[in-house]
Amino acid sequence: MDDKGEVKCIKFSIGNKILAVQRTSKSVDFINFIPDYPHTEFSQECKTKNASILGFCWTNWNEVVFITDQGIEFYQVFPDKRSLKLLKSQSINVNWYQYCPETAVILLSTTVQGNILQPFAFRNGTMSKMSKFEIELPVVPKPAKLSLSERDIAMATIYGQLYVMYLKHHSRTANSPSAEVVLYHLSREGSCKKSHVLKLNTTGKFALNIVDNLVVVHHQSSQTSLIFDIKLKEPDCALNIHQPVLPARSIHPYRIPLSGPAAVPSQPPVPCQLYSSSWSVFQPDIIISASEGYLWYLQVKLPPTVNLLQDKGKLMDFLLRRRECKMVILSVCSQILEVGEKGSLPVVATVFDKLNQVYKDYLEAEQSYTQAMESGPSRGSAAQKRPVRTQAVIDQSDMYTHVLSSFTERKGVSHKFIIAVLMEYIRSLNQFQITVQHYLYELVIKTLVQHNLFYMLHQFLQYHVLSDSKPLACLLLSLESTYPPAHQLSLDMLKRLSTANDEIIEVLLSKQQVLGALRFIRSVGGHDNASARKFLDAAQQTGDQMLFYTVFRSFQQRNQRLRGSPAFNPGEHCEEHVAHFKQLFGEQALMKPSTV
Repeated sequence: MDDKGEVKCIKFSIGNKILAVQRTSKSVDFINFIPDYPHTEFSQECKTKNASILGFCWTNWNEVVFITDQGIEFYQVFPDKRSLKLLKSQSINVNWYQYCPETAVILLSTTVQGNILQPFAFRNGTMSKMSKFEIELPVVPKPAKLSLSERDIAMATIYGQLYVMYLKHHSRTANSPSAEVVLYHLSREGSCKKSHVLKLNTTGKFALNIVDNLVVVHHQSSQTSLIFDIKLKEPDCALNIHQPVLPARSIHPYRIPLSGPAAVPSQPPVPCQLYSSSWSVFQPDIIISASEGYLWYLQVKLPPTVNLLQDKGKLMDFLLRRRECKMVILSVCSQILEVGEKGSLPVVATVFDKLNQVYKDYLEAEQSYTQAMESGPSRGSAAQKRPVRTQAVIDQSDMYTHVLSSFTERKGVSHKFIIAVLMEYIRSLNQFQITVQHYLYELVIKTLVQHNLFYMLHQFLQYHVLSDSKPLACLLLSLESTYPPAHQLSLDMLKRLSTANDEIIEVLLSKQQVLGALRFIRSVGGHDNASARKFLDAAQQTGDQMLFYTVFRSFQQRNQRLRGSPAFNPGEHCEEHVAHFKQLFGEQALMKPSTV
């Protein structure tokens, strides 16, 4: 760029298509960065006479707003024609301004004290005036008068809502000795309301950031930061007055590796100076260290919060709203189970319920989305977006894999507590009408068997505490050698399932209970379609000749009744069994027509 004087402000438009440079208080220069467009500069003076440009904001790739001390001017940029067109302007006395790029809202400070704020919203080439509002300044003894400083105001989106944050320093009056942050909720329609107060409990120089929907307040003299979550309600508060979620903590130190010609390989990295007076803070999460020439992004480290927040219910509420929360939540679940039995079951229940509420909400959203997709788009309704599965959705497999399976194998924990915890999780799932996966029931059964608690297992099954399923019935069958009644419990369960007739027959035949299988298939009306070969195989394997005779005769009688002949069809592949029958009982026994 040609040197045309000191650059007051320089900004790319969205997508880095056009560069805007302000060198004077009267005009802004533009340079195209679009391929195949002329690269020469073009300029735009502000329209208002005798006005000074305080700054400018890009609201789109080709839309720009000039903020002057006498109002705002909204332009469309035509890069091909190298010109601008005034779309709309508004006259208003302006002290200073702030811009929130996420929502494309500009906030103007007006009046002598600067505490009447006028917001404007920009969207698709339109500029709309929002409701103006007043910031309540601290009371000071007369004749002194306070004015609202730009440094004490920030705009940010928290939980999808736009807020104006006002850093209210302590006044010398006795009732408010400490500073606080007052949040005004700025809605596109309707008035701006004072909605939250964050108590800082100290005085001094502060700076604000927003990270992961948390308000972070940096305090320079103590070199610590306070974290607030406006969704965590304090009990017994009319207006939402918030205390810090966690004790004050310092930003984790960062070491700057030395580079360039002066760097010596053995030289250790230099620690970055934290809470420096040369820091500039930008929304939502940027800190610029002017003296070191670094731009930082602030992040929240969740694992340390686990030990800082003693109230586990509150901790869960806090973690469930964070982006990278899954593994931290699972570690909390493991931790509260490690503490042991003393009064911790109500805490465990609270945590499970909080997790399953989020899990249920996600399942319902997923279900309504699926139904909407199946029924097709309806008139007048906007296309439904697929629900996003956040890390806060902890499902049964997460819980089983990371928490419960290892918990049941831990030494030194009483089996009563283990079973109580498993049943508590199942209770919570049932409470939210979430279908319990069979592997959780299996975990309960294995734990009961391991500790020889067969009477309890019997009761759980008898009173349907454990829901019927084929995998569960098969697990019970495998327990027969340890606990003989499990066999009958399994068959009863399979019968209740009614869709499991094939499995019951397979189970009975594998146990060589061939007559039992034959009786069962008759009782459910499946004898006519049963595979004769399967039953004859099983009967032959027992080595019991009379059993083989009975089963063979039973299928001959079936053939006579269905087809008028006792013979087997070639498709039934019973030739081997017919030969075996002849060998045992002779040709005569085979040929006789059945007499039932």
